[in-house]
Amino acid sequence: MANKLKITLTKSTIGAIPKHKLTVSALGLGKLHSTNEVPDNAATRGMLKQVKHLVKVEEI
Repeated sequence: MANKLKITLTKSTIGAIPKHKLTVSALGLGKLHSTNEVPDNAATRGMLKQVKHLVKVEEI
């Protein structure tokens, strides 16, 4: 497993349910096409699984 994950918000959260909006903001993503590097652990993987339809994930 990689040490970090690079995540990019690829779809808008306008039509998303409130729980998914909060998850995206907790991952450090705000505007469309914003990118953030997060640690690769079980908690982060669970958050990404919840919003996999909104983000793109790359291992660093």
